[in-house]
Amino acid sequence: MHAINDRLIQLALLVLIFGGWQFGVTAGLIDPFFFPAPLDILKQIVAWIINPGFYKHVSITLSETVLGYVIGTALGVGAGVWLGLSRRTARILDPFIKTLNAIPRVVLAPIFVLWLGLGLWSKVALAVTLVFFVTFFNAMQGVREVNPVVLSNARVLGANRSALLRHVYFPAAASWILSSLRTSVGFAVVGAIIGEYLGSSAGLGYLISQAEGNFDAAGVFAGITVLAIFVLIIDSILDVVENRLITWRPKEGERPA
Repeated sequence: MHAINDRLIQLALLVLIFGGWQFGVTAGLIDPFFFPAPLDILKQIVAWIINPGFYKHVSITLSETVLGYVIGTALGVGAGVWLGLSRRTARILDPFIKTLNAIPRVVLAPIFVLWLGLGLWSKVALAVTLVFFVTFFNAMQGVREVNPVVLSNARVLGANRSALLRHVYFPAAASWILSSLRTSVGFAVVGAIIGEYLGSSAGLGYLISQAEGNFDAAGVFAGITVLAIFVLIIDSILDVVENRLITWRPKEGERPA
């Protein structure tokens, strides 16, 4: 019952926001040059959907996002677990990691274009750098938060290093890693879009850049809306994965108010 009421409230807020926005544009209270009417944005999205060429742009951005996300996550989790287990190595590499993390990722985009060209991999590389540190720090902290009593008991029972990784460290760090996966989805998309924005001939970032160059605010907002839907779909998939992997966590309805 509470879930239904929450959905109704969310729907009412959505109608209120976009209804007020549409009314403001129609009544002349909002300048459509800067904030186009929601119906105009919707018309632009529909025009893209019925155009077969649009799906080429979507597939390119999707490929860049997925590759950057998967590679960045794999490298981040692997490095985080490694340095979480090896405190001495973590201390040695700490100043280098902090220095790399301090570099604004956006300034790396021209370097990746110079190294890898204007194709797919320069966008993937930028997405990897954005995703890596999010998953890296969470994985490392998750491994370090393992209960020492549980660890000692597992060793007493004869668990070797691989068994400890599989049955103790990874389950303990799962909530940390999965929370970083949710956060890094947006970063992967940002990396792909920024790369396309700086130099590309296809992709959603390219469409947004083209709309901006033509002072087409409806096209820019339509591109942003498509990207938001894109991230929400990936986030929903992560919800399913998280519920399957962390089976011990109580469901939303079972949690105390």
